[in-house]
Formats: sequence, structure tokens, C-alpha cells
Amino acid sequence: MNESLYSPTLAQHIVWLSGMVSSYEAAAEVFQRVSGCPLPAVSLWRQTQRYGERLAAYVTWQQAQVSPQRVVLAGPQADHHRRKGVSLDGGMVNIRGEGWKEMKVGTVFDVEQRLERDPATHEWVEQPHAVGMAYTAVLGSVEQFAPGLWALAVHKAVPQAADSSVTADGAEWIWNLAADYFPDRVQIVDWYHACDHLSSAASALHPQDAQAAQRWYQQHRDDLFAGNIHQITSPLDHTGLSDHAHYFHTHKRRMQYQEFREQGHPIGSGTVESGIKQFKARLTGPWHALDPPQC
Repeated sequence: MNESLYSPTLAQHIVWLSGMVSSYEAAAEVFQRVSGCPLPAVSLWRQTQRYGERLAAYVTWQQAQVSPQRVVLAGPQADHHRRKGVSLDGGMVNIRGEGWKEMKVGTVFDVEQRLERDPATHEWVEQPHAVGMAYTAVLGSVEQFAPGLWALAVHKAVPQAADSSVTADGAEWIWNLAADYFPDRVQIVDWYHACDHLSSAASALHPQDAQAAQRWYQQHRDDLFAGNIHQITSPLDHTGLSDHAHYFHTHKRRMQYQEFREQGHPIGSGTVESGIKQFKARLTGPWHALDPPQC
């Protein structure tokens, strides 16, 4: 099939197909079976590269149109009352031929309240859930990642939200970015990351007694949820474990979990962690769609 005969719509479908299967050769086979027309894998690869370059240029242009310097927001009277959430994280991936690189992923979502039975009290209570998730991802620096996250936030009307939050782990780059782009949003350290740090602190306090460490963890897990961070840091500081206490000192205002939950904010960052797993699977799975096929 002559590449010059592709209609824009057909070419877009060809590019879409190449991203859905394990290789260009497999995509060419699927195309031939469905359409009855032979399609060399190298032609599919060329179309994908061509549209990829166009898409990259368009994304860069789009992000420039909504940069913080260009976005002019109306006054507070124009704010909407749909609660929004932002979550971001980083993960390492081993890129063939390039080595280990950090992948930065962000998600923006609406927050919906749902009635669920509390496992402790067995009462029906409203719990926040992320819905309508949209993702952005970059293999690169914070400076490369931030414009895409901001553009996604603008697209999802986060700056105009009267109530929204940023949920993430304790990485310094994340909270620096949040301070620059979302300075007036509620900041929340992911509950499960905080619990992991609490478990590590318990093991450091009782290195020879696993049962004592587990009792300390369970007791202070309640303190963590209630926001009583001094109950955690005090014994750590007094026993020379200030390195473990530092995490809780740094993020104590981001650890008011009971208050955040009562305000209707999600306290976990599972949405972005799920996104990282999906992006990583596409980049590191046992398939060869990134390889140019042989002519």
C-alpha cells in the first residue's frame, strides 16, 4: 500500500493500532486481516514516527498556551465547587540502551463522596473517591514534567476549584513543585507511605523484638491518623532516632489525616501509583513496538 494514499483518519487508526499490540509486525498482521490490504511493518513504523513528532510539537505548543504566565484567572466569585485532586509520583524504569531513568507521573481527578461501611465502627460513612482520572507522564526532569502537569490541571479546571488537594509521598521535588504551581491547595502526604515510615521507625525502636515493634506501630498508627505527630516524634528524638523523626517533623502539617478525611479529601495516592505501573508496563514489557522493523 502506498503511504501517500493514506487518509488522515486511516493514518491515525494505523498509529493507534501500533500502540495497542506488541510490535509493528503484529500490528501489520492485524491490519491486513481486518482490512484485507497488505501493510508493510516499516510503513506503519514511519507513520507512527511522523504522527509522534506532530503530537509532540502540538503538546509543546498547547502547554505554552496555558503556562502560568499566560493564564489569567477570574476572581474568587468565579470559582466552582467541584472538589478536585492532584497526585504525582516518580518511579525508576530501565530504558533499553539508555539505562535507568526516572519517570514522573501526575494525575488530576474529581473527588466523589460515596457511602461505605466503616470497618471499625460498622457505621455507614461518606468516603472520598477519585473519579474521572486523567494522566500525564514524562521521562525526564521536573522542569520537563511540570508544564504538562499544569496544562492538565488547567484543562480539568483545578485552578478555579474552591476546594482541592495535592496528595503524594514525601519526595522534596514534589512539594517544591506543589508550592510553585498549587500554593493554596491542601497538601497531604500519602497515608500508606506515612505508615511505611512509621513501621520503619517501630523496627528501629525495637530492633530485637518484633512483637514490641508491632505493638508500638499499632498504637502510634492511631496517633498518626489523628494528627498527633508529637506522640511519634517524641520517643524517636529521645532515643537518638532523629533521622526517623525528621520525616514526621517535616510533614506534620501534611499528616492531619482525620481532618483531611472529614473535609472530604482522599488521603492515599493510589491513583498515581496505578498510573506509574501502567506506564512502566508499557515501557518495560516483553515487546518490541519501539524497534523500527527491518525493511
